[in-house]
Amino acid sequence: MAQTRGQFSSRLGFVLAAAGCAVGVGNIWGFPTQAASNGGGAFLLVYLVLIFMLGYPMLVAELLIGRAGQANPMKSMQSVASSPLTRQIGATAGIVSILVVTLIFTFYSIISGWFISFTLAPAVELVGDTEKSIWLTDFSLSRNLVFTTLFGLITILVVKKGIKDGIEKWSTRLMPLLFLLLIASAIYMMTQDGAMEGLKAYLVPDFSQVFNATLLANALGQTFFSLSLGSGAMMVYGSYLSKQDSVPKLAAQVTLVDTGVAFLAGLLIVPAMYVAMNQGVEIFDANGDLIASSNLVFKVLPALFDTMGSAKYIVSTGFFFLLVIAALTSSIAMLETPVAFVCELTRIDRSKAVWIVGLTAIGFSNLIVFNFNTLFEVIIQISTQYAQPLSSLAVCIFAGWVWHRNKVLAEIRQGDDDIENSLFWKIWPAYVKFVCPVLVGLLVVRSITA
Repeated sequence: MAQTRGQFSSRLGFVLAAAGCAVGVGNIWGFPTQAASNGGGAFLLVYLVLIFMLGYPMLVAELLIGRAGQANPMKSMQSVASSPLTRQIGATAGIVSILVVTLIFTFYSIISGWFISFTLAPAVELVGDTEKSIWLTDFSLSRNLVFTTLFGLITILVVKKGIKDGIEKWSTRLMPLLFLLLIASAIYMMTQDGAMEGLKAYLVPDFSQVFNATLLANALGQTFFSLSLGSGAMMVYGSYLSKQDSVPKLAAQVTLVDTGVAFLAGLLIVPAMYVAMNQGVEIFDANGDLIASSNLVFKVLPALFDTMGSAKYIVSTGFFFLLVIAALTSSIAMLETPVAFVCELTRIDRSKAVWIVGLTAIGFSNLIVFNFNTLFEVIIQISTQYAQPLSSLAVCIFAGWVWHRNKVLAEIRQGDDDIENSLFWKIWPAYVKFVCPVLVGLLVVRSITA
């Protein structure tokens, strides 16, 4: 079966696809709002430290397990186990990660559908169809059903093409476009009144805030979710890696690309907040806390765009199209994870598996739409706040305690013959065994007690 599995055709293709998996709403929307709410430059500094203290070593672990197993998360976790009990625990942890990423896909499709509708709204308004423009930006059942389904179908069509012709091909196109749009949008925003104040708040840290408990906890959470850890998606992408590739080097490149996107998003969004403030839009309350961060993208920034005259049509369209790209690069990885599981479990045709899994997920997304007030927040909480950190903790334990050190070395040496003598190998095994479980454990405790 391993010989018939798809594989990335190039290292660049893998890096852009895996970075695309990590890059998403959490980077473009979540990171800047977290930075603005937690001390700006101080949060950025702590995040940059933690992304390499927790994110990078955990990413190496997930990719290694995936490549070793050459299969979906359930079978990959089983493959590194050494006893019937640990194989059963590994299978359970793998299935949980598959369920987690599928649940994330269901609510992610709803949010991403909003991005599509907001992308189209300026053009519709420009041609004078005010009624349709209002419908595109209004929270209605019909709008949500149409664009949730549309985004899901777009994701299905990409994943249906397979690893090389679908995921890799589109990632290598979309990720450079994402960078270009971020850079162009950030440069434009810097020309607006008030942007320099926002830039200062984002880049200049207040060192007295660096060890603030809330800031540290929020930075830890953002670090964890930024790289899509614990969802099984990175494990699946690792299973499509060649045995000749160096996992530590590729993981470092993915981490750098993901962090670069988050940093650029901050250069755009945080100054945009201060530009909006300069235009009279209320951003912070009397205590300096960000007002309605969850509505920032759909309420505050459109209010800013409305102050830009005719330029609002281009700026608004470009901004929301950027979010669509970021969302799509993540959603294709989310859908690929359960698809790989179904293909390998049932051996049915890949195209059929994609349609079965994809349409089932879209159906569940629409169920959430119909019961939005009841299900939306609950699904987010169950999947991201509870299950995802616990799934990642299982990966920590398996990589550090269950998988025999000699077997780990044998796997990692296949892509780097001299890895045994490197600084990485002197640090990583013990680090992922002792430090990572503590950091992830703190996140689990915080999630449960939040």
